Amino acid sequence: MLKGKSIVVIGGTTGIGLSATRSFIEQGAHVVAVGRDEDNVEKVKNEFGSSVFSFAGDAINPETAVEAIHKCQQQFKSFDGLYHVAGGSGRKYGDGPLHELTLEGWNKTMELNLTSVMLSNQAATRVFLESGQGGSILNMASVLGFSPSPVHFSTHAYAAAKAGIIGFSKSIAAYYAKNNIRVNVIAPSLVQTPMAKRAKDDQQIQHFIKTKQPLDGGRIAEPSDMDGMAIYFMSNHSKFTTGQVVAIDGGWSISEGQYGQ
Repeated sequence: MLKGKSIVVIGGTTGIGLSATRSFIEQGAHVVAVGRDEDNVEKVKNEFGSSVFSFAGDAINPETAVEAIHKCQQQFKSFDGLYHVAGGSGRKYGDGPLHELTLEGWNKTMELNLTSVMLSNQAATRVFLESGQGGSILNMASVLGFSPSPVHFSTHAYAAAKAGIIGFSKSIAAYYAKNNIRVNVIAPSLVQTPMAKRAKDDQQIQHFIKTKQPLDGGRIAEPSDMDGMAIYFMSNHSKFTTGQVVAIDGGWSISEGQYGQ
């Protein structure tokens, strides 16, 4: 489905992004995978060889996405799609319930999750406009952006940032549709990544997830659960789809979820 495509994955060396990098390559694409950790970058290079160009970069650096897209054009002679996965929890900076939320927690969480998306999307859009060929942008939000969970997942800056990604993506999708630039969003629930360790180690949350994400036995999602939709949005099959938000959430957004005693 992706033969001949050249795709940049911001956050493409671990978790959801790494799974996407692997799936994109299996579907015939060349990938530029960007991650913060040099060791993970080396692992990606060793696994995928000439199908990937990988380097260490921070998504909140304005030059990271610019460089990634330039490398994509340089190495693979084209740039067809951007998948922005990079983001994360701001708990360690002070994110939490509003009455406890620190200004640093708010600012860092926004920078990590929303500003980084603006920067990568801006870089991609400029190149798509310059080429006149259009292209596909896929952003990573969260069900917490529209389906809150107040007992176990009360990080209000994170929820605001992820809701911001949805609003931002729809707005730019509307503006650039005439330029054949498609912008869509995946909104997962709890996924098996390092960020999910707190939930994975908490028996009460595990009980809650079993009823909140009841599909497939009631489990935490695997990174690979996002791949099919990511492939669709990066492929020509989605050429008439823009401004959409797809929840890949195991039923989270339509389930009550039960609390253990």
